[in-house]
Amino acid sequence: MNFQLNNVPLRTQKPRKNGLTMVMDKGLSVRQAEDLVAVGAAYIDFVKLGWTTAYITPKLEEKLAVYRDAGVAPYFGGTLFEAFIIRNQFDDFLRLLEKYQLGYAEISDGSITMPHEEKCEYIAKVAQHATVISEIGSKDNTKIMAPYKWISLMKAELEAGTWRLIAESRESGNVGLYRESGEVRQGLVDEILNEIPNEKIIWEAPLKSQQVYFIHLLGPNVNLGNISTNEIIALETTRLGLRGDTFHNFI
Repeated sequence: MNFQLNNVPLRTQKPRKNGLTMVMDKGLSVRQAEDLVAVGAAYIDFVKLGWTTAYITPKLEEKLAVYRDAGVAPYFGGTLFEAFIIRNQFDDFLRLLEKYQLGYAEISDGSITMPHEEKCEYIAKVAQHATVISEIGSKDNTKIMAPYKWISLMKAELEAGTWRLIAESRESGNVGLYRESGEVRQGLVDEILNEIPNEKIIWEAPLKSQQVYFIHLLGPNVNLGNISTNEIIALETTRLGLRGDTFHNFI
């Protein structure tokens, strides 16, 4: 920090297991990635190359190296996994993890339909090659799951070998955990937290109001994901109670 302020909450330090921040890279250039880590490396734990952007990103290996050298773990969005699965290319997906030396892999079924037992089998298989982060929830805003279903799926995926669960919102923040307006489905969140340890969940929260909700609810060291690349410093000040929305949280 650049100067001293009292009554600022302690943030977990990297490498950390809680208080994680996952940033969504929707197509940054290598130079933009360098600028991102120059400002935010201390505050970013993961960068997800959103959906299937890794397929067409120029200088992909160079950009991945920028993140790794800054102590930020890159991984590819779960939609890319789904793109391989629907084409019957699972072995190619495993080779992809090896080729790009990815220590983390996201497994999801937000765009395709598969039996949940099959998804859990994929989680178990991929967990032999990388640390698995699995995503719960559909990208289709017409598919609304009851809380008991979320909880059942989450428990099964943890048992299958998932390291952290991602609670779906898309980059728009209006599906899954959220209503179409972006409002949090508070009853859903409460029921999940009654059954699933908070530290096991990365709550996708692309909108400021959603980030503020989870910081109010679970404190500065809540795991948050799908954060915009230009919101890193803003989010960290919100976590620390140094922004109007959380200003009085820790005084």
